[in-house]
Amino acid sequence: MPVRQMKESSEQHLVIKAHLQGTMNPVQRTPKTSQNGKGPPVQEPQNTRPHSQTSPPTKNRGRRRGRGGRKSDQGDVCMRPSSRPCTVAHKPVNPTRDIMATTTNESIENGHILCQMEMGFPTSSKSLSFAPRPGYGQLGTKCIVKANHFFAELPDKDLNQYDVTITPEVASRTVNRAIMAELVRLYKESDLGMRLPAYDGRKSLYTAGELPFGWKEFTIKLVDEEDGINGPKREREYKVVIKFVARANMHHLGQFLAGKRADAPQEALQILDIVLRELSMKRFCPIGRSFFSPDIKERQRLGEGLESWCGFYQSIRPTQMGLSLNIDMASAAFIEPLPVIEFVAQLLGKDVLSRTLSDSDRVKVKKALRGVKVEVTHRGNVRRKYRVSGLTSQPTRELVFPVDDNSTMKSVVEYFQEMYGFTIQHTHLPCLQVGGNQKKANYLPMEACKIVEGQRYTKRLNEKQITNLLKVTCQRPRDRENDILRTVQHNAYYQDPYAKEFGIKISEKLACVEARILPAPWLKYHETGKEKDCLPQVGQWNMVNKKMINGMTVSRWACINFSRNVQENVARGFCNELAQTCQISGMEFNPEPVIPIYSAKPDQVEKALKHVYQASMNKTKGKDLELLLAILPDNNGSLYGDLKRICETDLGLISQCCLTKHVFKISKQYLANVALKINVKMGGRNTVLLDAISCRIPLVSDIPTIIFGADVTHPENGEDSSPSIAAVVASQDWPEVTKYAGLVCAQAHRQELIQDLYKTWQDPVRGKVSGGMIRDLLLSFRKATGQKPLRIIFYRDGVSEGQFYQVLLYELDAIRKACASLEPNYQPPVTFIIVQKRHHTRLFPNNYRDRSSTDKSGNVLPGTVVDSKICHPTEFDFYLCSHAGIQGTSRPAHYHVLWDENNFTADGIQSLTNNLCYTYARCTRSVSVVPPAYYAHLAAFRARFYMEPEMQESGSTGGGGAVNTKRTRAAGESGVRPLPALKENVKRVMFYC
Repeated sequence: MPVRQMKESSEQHLVIKAHLQGTMNPVQRTPKTSQNGKGPPVQEPQNTRPHSQTSPPTKNRGRRRGRGGRKSDQGDVCMRPSSRPCTVAHKPVNPTRDIMATTTNESIENGHILCQMEMGFPTSSKSLSFAPRPGYGQLGTKCIVKANHFFAELPDKDLNQYDVTITPEVASRTVNRAIMAELVRLYKESDLGMRLPAYDGRKSLYTAGELPFGWKEFTIKLVDEEDGINGPKREREYKVVIKFVARANMHHLGQFLAGKRADAPQEALQILDIVLRELSMKRFCPIGRSFFSPDIKERQRLGEGLESWCGFYQSIRPTQMGLSLNIDMASAAFIEPLPVIEFVAQLLGKDVLSRTLSDSDRVKVKKALRGVKVEVTHRGNVRRKYRVSGLTSQPTRELVFPVDDNSTMKSVVEYFQEMYGFTIQHTHLPCLQVGGNQKKANYLPMEACKIVEGQRYTKRLNEKQITNLLKVTCQRPRDRENDILRTVQHNAYYQDPYAKEFGIKISEKLACVEARILPAPWLKYHETGKEKDCLPQVGQWNMVNKKMINGMTVSRWACINFSRNVQENVARGFCNELAQTCQISGMEFNPEPVIPIYSAKPDQVEKALKHVYQASMNKTKGKDLELLLAILPDNNGSLYGDLKRICETDLGLISQCCLTKHVFKISKQYLANVALKINVKMGGRNTVLLDAISCRIPLVSDIPTIIFGADVTHPENGEDSSPSIAAVVASQDWPEVTKYAGLVCAQAHRQELIQDLYKTWQDPVRGKVSGGMIRDLLLSFRKATGQKPLRIIFYRDGVSEGQFYQVLLYELDAIRKACASLEPNYQPPVTFIIVQKRHHTRLFPNNYRDRSSTDKSGNVLPGTVVDSKICHPTEFDFYLCSHAGIQGTSRPAHYHVLWDENNFTADGIQSLTNNLCYTYARCTRSVSVVPPAYYAHLAAFRARFYMEPEMQESGSTGGGGAVNTKRTRAAGESGVRPLPALKENVKRVMFYC
């Protein structure tokens, strides 16, 4: 396996110097206003509350009260003494002993706590505030980096909001904008009092200073460019009513940016964002928060009728340096503005002028063209536009339609000849069906249509297209920085009439930001290796002279070969090499398989797997097969997914797949990486943080700590019914925090909140039963370690800023309920951290010529952390680039601590997170995202393969890509068919690696 950016090392522990524990904020005793330090004063108990109102504490108070210590009653739990090196008994007790001890006012319901969360906690995000920043980090080597943030000077003008009502109502924002542009053109100098308003395309209009009226109605006439199918263009008349709504509070925004207020004035930020986007809306093709144009850079062909357009992302953000404009480069796939026949030829990769389309070709063309706008080319200057709704099943020469109410029929060929003098040449091709009216079909010959420019392609790209697009987007840091600067200069915000009108000034220089480079942690390997420990250099190391710290034994294994290109002797040679590498790396690996290598056809995967499973069981007299090696063709369609589904949910087999290209070209690096994967799938550990086994990680080593990772993956665009898949992983060892067990579940389409974190149901025999992923993983932690977790650290991936509140409210509540269901009064302190990779902040070296401040790819060094200037004015967030770049510009991960009852210092959580990035199990590199979050992503991606085969489309990507799924709704409360259960022996290990 080639060394890639998303690679893995193997454990998770942290280096935080011991003296930091002394720097924890002293407890400030406060009046007893809360029952357990987890929130504000409890209001009157509410015995009943709708489930949707689950919520955590209102304010994140208690952070300064010293949350995060041990409960005073934690010692009373019946647990066997730990045999682990890190014991709790002799640790100094945190002064905050009482944080969760008092539960006198809590009621017990169904044998477990009814927490204060269920007794009058806030039921909306309005009363919840996130963890405040506890200070700034000091660890590491200080340096300066540049960030793609541009300082924006706040306007000193009043910003006013007006409500816009257009009658008749218009669905298209483009048409709304055209109406408003015409209104401004006609009335700016009169009724609008020389004001230049900014418009959001829907219901809101914004001005700098008041308009001369509070309410006014205008009549606007607009030529309809895309009117009905027949007849001349019509002039449409619209009534536009503009009514004063409110004045935006710029003083509030100023206070927020200065850190004097915790709540962001979203209205003021939204107005400024709309103002700065107004000119680009007119100049470029807007998509989401980005703008694209074929003129920014030369467009590149991606294949099959697609091309890439370059563009830029733009967003106004509140930061510690004030308002900042975040600008980044962007690329997207667009449909080439080709004649439709040429597009079809490119799509199918063959000549379509001389032969009729097959049924499968027709389906492919119909899928590609549905919803695409085309313009006609057979009417001279009249270039009317239509949206394609379908494709005719018959060729053009066979198509007839009624021309009058008497059902007089005429052929399409005749009609175009008589009406337009246009002779259809390619009558063997089908016609496009256009317009939304299914009863009255409208046919257009392909050769009379051209695709309209500027249409984003939103469906799935194939591998070749992805490769071509990556070539465009993959820029070295220096090139990307220069392009960003050119974009800012080209946009000329200082000349922007809207920015001028509203008094906004934008700097043209990248923000210079103070950063620190955190040291890499020491990693521990086995004592029998030549090198017993290792200090990674620039985010990398290797397995030479090292042995896995816990190498597992593989006595019973088999190999199944699905690749007809791989002869048996080649497969045998590969297996021998792999077994030898595992042995050298510190595993015990039997060189001989249980049965000879079995060759099988890819379309008989289930039959072949069951044969090998049964034959092996017969040979070993009923002992389980420990490992199945599988050799797959390079392009294997759904084979990979089918194999994983059958092995993990049906047979209970741990498998390792290898592609044919790696079997033929055996590289030591590839074999070493596969050995790392096999070891953790067997339940071993590859390495651990030295500080973990010597108990030196603050807020992890002192008391049993469990680290969770969670992620939700959603179906691709165009999949309108497939479920979303949630995955949660949790560490199963302490103090090492290296092994992670994972659970997965399907939930409603595009649902971001994880539904199965905690759940209850009525059992006819046992009554009310509790379950869910958090509860199960807490129990498995106790089973594996003999301890119950006394601290929870929860890394949550894949949440956008707009969902922070609801995700925290819902999921923190689920964690609390899961804990309370295990034992009354059991509420370990929780730190809840959002991990974001889909953001547009990039960090650039201050001096590219200084080789000591960049890695080989010209990126900032691994361990680079930023928590000032471009970060949130008051909340606890930071950017961390934990990995070495390989190609392109590194994207730092953004970590936002939403809730912190463990009183982490900035250094504490930053070092913990950075050090964990060196414990990823699949490679000897630090990775870009904290491993628990990474593992959750891998587990969720794996679970896509578990959908039942009859629910899947036949199409899939090469190389074992995800199989598309559809029609997965079925019986059950949520309307989503549950995934097949993982076998118990699979659940316990890192099967997803």
